[in-house]
Amino acid sequence: MGSTKASLKAINDAIRQQKWDEALTQTDSLIARDPKNYQAHVFRAFALDKKNEIDLAEVAYKTATDLRPDPQAWQGLIKLYEKQGARSLQKYHHAALKLAEIFGATNDMYRCQDVVDKFVDFARAQGDRSQYVQALDIILPNSPIYPILEGRLPHPARTYETIAQILEVDEKKRINTLIGERRTRLGAKLSEVTVEVNREVLGQSRLAWIYEQLILWTNDDDTRRQYEEKLLQFRYDRLLVLPPAEKGPELKIVQKLANDMVIIKHPFKLAWDIAVEWQDGKEIKDWDINVLNEYCTHFPDSDLYRVLTGFLTSDLSPFPKKLDSAPTKVDVAQNEDESEDDEEGGAPTSVIPYTDEDRLLMMTEGISTTTSLLAHRLMGEYYQHLEEHESNVELMRKAMTILASETGKTGKVFANTNQAFRLYLGTALVFYQSPRNHGEAKSLFDKVLEVDPTSTSAMIGVGLIYEEEEEFDHAINFLNRALKGDNTNLRVRAEIGWLHALKGDHIRGKSELESLLPAMVSQPVSKDLLAQTQHRLGCCIWNSDPSRAARKSRDGAYAYFIDALKSNFSYAPAYSSLGVYYADYAKDKKRARKCFLKAVELSSTEVESAERLARSFANDSDWDRVELVAQRVVDSGRVKPPPGSKKKGISWPLSALGVAELNKQDYAKAIVSFQHALRISPNDYHSWVGLGESYHSSGRYMAATKAIQNAQGLEAATDLEDMSDTWFTKYLLANVKRELGEFDEAVDLYHAVITQRPEEEGVAIALMQTMVENAFDCADQGLFGKSVELAARMLSFAAHVSEPITQTFNFWKAVGDACSIFSQVQGHAHDLPVDDIHKILSSGADRETAYTILHDVDGVGSEVIFAQGKFPEDEQLGVDLTRILHAMILAHKRAIHLTAQDVHAQAVAFYNLGWAENRAHLCLPSSLRIQASRYHKAAVRCFKRAIELEAGNTEFWNSLGVVTSEINPSVAQHAFVRALFLNERSPQAWTNLGTLALLQNDLQLANEAFTRAQSNDPDYAQAWVGQGFVALLYGDPREARGLFTHAMDISDASLLITKRQYPTSVFDHILTMSTKANVATLIQPLFALAQLKRLRPQDLAYQHLWALFQERTDNSPSAITALEAACEKLEANYEATESADSLARFALGQADLARSHLSCGDTTAAIKCGELALELSSDESAGELTVEQRQKARLSAHLTVGLAHYFNGQTDKAVSYFETALEESDNDPNAVCLLAQILWATGTEDARERARTILFEVIEKDASHVQSVVLLGIIALLDSDDESLEAVVSELHTLRTSEKATGTEHSQIGEVFWAAAALDKNGTEEEVLLQVQSDVMLYPHLPYGWSRLAEASGEAYPADMALNVALKSIPPRGVLGAVDLADAYAGTGSVADAQAAILIAPWARSGWESLGSAVAG
Repeated sequence: MGSTKASLKAINDAIRQQKWDEALTQTDSLIARDPKNYQAHVFRAFALDKKNEIDLAEVAYKTATDLRPDPQAWQGLIKLYEKQGARSLQKYHHAALKLAEIFGATNDMYRCQDVVDKFVDFARAQGDRSQYVQALDIILPNSPIYPILEGRLPHPARTYETIAQILEVDEKKRINTLIGERRTRLGAKLSEVTVEVNREVLGQSRLAWIYEQLILWTNDDDTRRQYEEKLLQFRYDRLLVLPPAEKGPELKIVQKLANDMVIIKHPFKLAWDIAVEWQDGKEIKDWDINVLNEYCTHFPDSDLYRVLTGFLTSDLSPFPKKLDSAPTKVDVAQNEDESEDDEEGGAPTSVIPYTDEDRLLMMTEGISTTTSLLAHRLMGEYYQHLEEHESNVELMRKAMTILASETGKTGKVFANTNQAFRLYLGTALVFYQSPRNHGEAKSLFDKVLEVDPTSTSAMIGVGLIYEEEEEFDHAINFLNRALKGDNTNLRVRAEIGWLHALKGDHIRGKSELESLLPAMVSQPVSKDLLAQTQHRLGCCIWNSDPSRAARKSRDGAYAYFIDALKSNFSYAPAYSSLGVYYADYAKDKKRARKCFLKAVELSSTEVESAERLARSFANDSDWDRVELVAQRVVDSGRVKPPPGSKKKGISWPLSALGVAELNKQDYAKAIVSFQHALRISPNDYHSWVGLGESYHSSGRYMAATKAIQNAQGLEAATDLEDMSDTWFTKYLLANVKRELGEFDEAVDLYHAVITQRPEEEGVAIALMQTMVENAFDCADQGLFGKSVELAARMLSFAAHVSEPITQTFNFWKAVGDACSIFSQVQGHAHDLPVDDIHKILSSGADRETAYTILHDVDGVGSEVIFAQGKFPEDEQLGVDLTRILHAMILAHKRAIHLTAQDVHAQAVAFYNLGWAENRAHLCLPSSLRIQASRYHKAAVRCFKRAIELEAGNTEFWNSLGVVTSEINPSVAQHAFVRALFLNERSPQAWTNLGTLALLQNDLQLANEAFTRAQSNDPDYAQAWVGQGFVALLYGDPREARGLFTHAMDISDASLLITKRQYPTSVFDHILTMSTKANVATLIQPLFALAQLKRLRPQDLAYQHLWALFQERTDNSPSAITALEAACEKLEANYEATESADSLARFALGQADLARSHLSCGDTTAAIKCGELALELSSDESAGELTVEQRQKARLSAHLTVGLAHYFNGQTDKAVSYFETALEESDNDPNAVCLLAQILWATGTEDARERARTILFEVIEKDASHVQSVVLLGIIALLDSDDESLEAVVSELHTLRTSEKATGTEHSQIGEVFWAAAALDKNGTEEEVLLQVQSDVMLYPHLPYGWSRLAEASGEAYPADMALNVALKSIPPRGVLGAVDLADAYAGTGSVADAQAAILIAPWARSGWESLGSAVAG
């Protein structure tokens, strides 16, 4: 013991001397000897603390506290924790509590309180807000030291309030922070994040407990009420965010808190709202009227107050009325700052309505912004009482949405409120837009009856639905069941009586309704019910005796209809019944219309009144009112029955709506209306017709065709006596076919209508216009004969129409257009029906006045048309064409005369006349078109007049530009620019502007204009032709030919410019080709020229060109016919005019005719024509022909005559002509080759030597002339002249690789090589084969080498290759001819290929020989 004390003394001395290590050594030694020595552990902890070994010091102090409950160790720990700051605040809390308990146990209250106060102050200063709140727990009533220091510590209410204030701020801040962080997550929604964060924070919060303790401990009533409100708000907020499974207990707490506040009448609105709203009464009378009145007293500015006050003051309220009905002033607490002068001043904050109007306005204002379930329930009851069914439907749908939302938020199930809302909504749906919503209403009633099978309202509602669906027995059953619960319900009894009447038992219905009238009059029933009963009684009387006398009597049904209106002036069915009475029996249509109009104004469900009214308006062509009436019926919901209903739909409102929209030209809406009508009534004939017309007017022609065909199908199934307007479907279908371009069918349909209704002027005009359009379409397709035939038929029809039709603009336009067909297809000008033209133009008393229009300018009158007599055959075409043009012009003049009162129509008429005059100008001979003709001047006048009448028409300006392009380019340019200003996307205007630029030699502008035209309309052929002219002027004939070809492909058959330029460009190209043109390339130009010949038979130049194309297709007879006709006309023209041009063209024609005769074997005619051509072209100084024309013509004539003499056996004459040809053509190589062959054929040595000589002369001038070298090679082979052959072979080797040689020439060269090798005495078969193989290697793309290889080797593969190569060389990929392809087929040796060769070229021998060999083998 003594040693322990000594050790403690030594340790104490070391500590005083601050020898911490020595003290620690001694304490460790002492503790080793005495581990439970309290003072040693304290000294050790102190020393460690001084050495800043905090953790070891804390362990030492805790060891000491475990040994003895002495304050020294705890005080050391507290000092240690104070050094560590806020991080050890929890440990400090524990140490302070222990130390305070020790001081309390020793009754040292001062030091005990000091420890607590220092800890709280330390936590406030050093810790954060949450640590401070935890520290305050030490002074709360649940703290162990609270009983010790009670009275010395702050009041718990104050502490709880401090904690509450801190927690409120911190939790609000935490909620905002978490929401801000989590809302940025991918896919996060703000509403969901808010609920999640609130659930997390409020679920962990201590505020509810703090509020409860504060309410228990506080002595201040205001504070208590304040925190009771906060507690309720907190619990309510937490209830809203809790998961559904956890809402139950919290819901009970919230409801209890709210009810407690209501009991003490504390005016906290949330509590009152919960207490009032969450009361789920079966009926409204289940609410406590006192609570409702107090709610109104406390919250006079709330929305629920307005609804409650309005309902409670109405007759519908189940609660007793207050004795004092005057508005009560509500005392409102004033703030201290308010002046006492305001005590008695100002308006009362509570308002009580005096009238029904004020009440409804007040309730409507309140319900518009509230989400109160009670308010919606009261308003639904009130709306049902007022029969405001439309408003109630909207309100109840909103209420059910609010109910579902409230149940989801709070977890409270409002079973009775839900039932009430279903009843209100179902009842409203029974009457609102009946019967559209009956399915939904019945579903609602069924749900109500599942919960409450005795619900009278639900059974009444189901009964009314069955009544509307005409299931009267079911309706009576349900209404009788409803009567068991309420036998005094007059409305139900009246419905049962009416149901018997609807079943056909009008006598019983009448008796039951009559028995109810006294009770209804004596009892305060609604005026609607009384009026309804009186009207239904009248209907029973009306239907029980259908005789005219009974119905006409004013003492019968009529009297009850009047009584119904006296009871309720706004009862619509009574007006409908009175309207029928006035219309059918009183014969007072004016009163009937007023009654029907009033009925429809009052109720959209009065379908019969609406139908009669609509028909009345339709008869007056008042389509706006028809649309209004029909739309009102459609909006009522009675048009289309609900799914499953036995009632038929009503289609006439939709059909009437479609007709009204059709008359307003709103075709899209009309289509929809007719479609809806047909869904309701598929056999509605007039709806099908209207749908077809709507489709036609909107441009949907295929759909229109189907609709009209459906209507015609109904016509076939219906008695035609009842269908007086079936002609209209034919007319409408004809219009559709016309728009689709099916003109033949349209014409047939129009004829059928005219046969049935000859007085229809519109149909006659449509028929004429369609025939003209068909004629133009046929002309565009190249069906010129049919086109002229249609025009003639139209004129024949026009000659027999009635007088009124001839007084229309469209009639004369159609006549003028029909005449223009003959001017377009001039080859049929003689087919003009002159007699019909005479009859048409001689009709009308004012014809002479009309024909004087512009007569002083164009000089066109009726003299030429009516002229009699015969004309020479060569003049007949001109006479016929003049008649056609004058008839066309006069017809358009008649159109102008008839449009004197219509500016726009007259502008179009002048425009049409302008084009007629311009066409007459263009039909003049080219020599007369050099200067402006009278027709041209008249055209300019017409277009100017059209522009004066309608300056905004781009077509008028464009036409003016066309006719002034040659006579005044500046005016034309201005007109085109103006046309493009009005429509910059017009391809016609751009093309015409480009043409004007071409005439002025501005190629750049022309190119740009044509390009713009092509971009605006790529199918406008004239623009491509113009671009072709630009290419020609730029010196690119290949590009021009491509453009002309494209224009030909996309153009109409009646377009002259493409028919002229395309064949010309192709012929120019053929002249430059080194090989013979393939027949395939000549077909399209031939067709184009054939069409041009029918369009312009007097155009001899293109007839001559057509003959040249025929010559190249080996169709010499056709060429002879055309050339003889052309030469005959040229000769006649020369005799009449002595024109040098006619003589030149006649000479060229004779040269070409001689060549065609020779081709046909008529050598005599060939010699005659050739010598005539030579005679006409002999004089160089005459100047009719150019040097080039004369040289080519004479060369052709000399060669033709020479060949003709040769074939006649007159070799000397033939040679003479050839010699002359060579002299005049400067030894033309091809002519030399021809002469050499003839000389060789004579057989004389001199002649053959002459042949050799002239061929060598050709080679000396042009060694690349293949034909000459080949002929020399053949001569050398025949002469066995090895030296000459060697020279020829050497030259042929050079030509063999020349790119200038054609495929045919390569074949001829190969033949020479092959023959030379075969005829070589020293040669072998391998050498022959080598020559053939060389041909194949050099030209593997030509079939000739492969064919020779097959012939030389006898193998099948080369023959197959020859055929494959030949197939790849035929048009359009190559120029291989039919004979060469047939040779390739024949070379394979098979029967099938031999037959193919015969099929391809039956005139060639190779195919027949191959077939013979194959069959024989």
